[in-house]
Amino acid sequence: MRAAEPLLSLRGIGKSYTLGGNKVHALRNVELAVVRGEIAAITGPSGSGKSTLLNLCGLLDQADCGELLYAGQPLLAADDARKTLLRRQTIGFVFQSFNLVPVMSAYDNVDFPLYLLGVPAAERARRVNAALARVGLEGLGRHRPDQLSGGQRQRVAIARAVVKQPQLVIADEPTASLDAATAAQIVGLMKELAHEHGTTFLVATHDERMMRHCDRALALADGVLLEGARHAH
Repeated sequence: MRAAEPLLSLRGIGKSYTLGGNKVHALRNVELAVVRGEIAAITGPSGSGKSTLLNLCGLLDQADCGELLYAGQPLLAADDARKTLLRRQTIGFVFQSFNLVPVMSAYDNVDFPLYLLGVPAAERARRVNAALARVGLEGLGRHRPDQLSGGQRQRVAIARAVVKQPQLVIADEPTASLDAATAAQIVGLMKELAHEHGTTFLVATHDERMMRHCDRALALADGVLLEGARHAH
């Protein structure tokens, strides 16, 4: 059963940038609450603020105003060291550009978050091999990113995001470069982690294959988040 208290809460969040001498409002008065075990999709056109919102929720960026709570802890004014520790311990990321280390094998890319956490080598090996198997990359652990296809690199990024069993996974178009069978496999993995382990997923996506399996989809337009504007099936 999901806890009543949200894992992630944004209250009145605003974020602006200065671009070419003009002030651009990337996010305006955003209100969002995501509970444990929920898969929530963020939709919207390019430039609507999706990446800014994901970066704020993943503690990679700082809002100008409002309140951000993670597991009930207010974090808007938290120092970088505290945010870094929380990210390392409890948040997984799937970036649209993969962000894999090019000189490291697929295995080592997935292993790295566990190494940073000080997980013993035998346990790391068990979890890395299990994560690679769950995304369909058995036997490809020794390959570097440049030896893998775009879809395979995406699967490495997903394995890296979930291997440390995070509380929250932030994913930017996680199924965009995947074929139908692999996309279904990844969606199945996400649903399993959400339902069995209470992992929360916040996903920016245009992929209908992804959206129809989310608990809800929220629309972002011109920095304004429309809560519950569209419900996933």
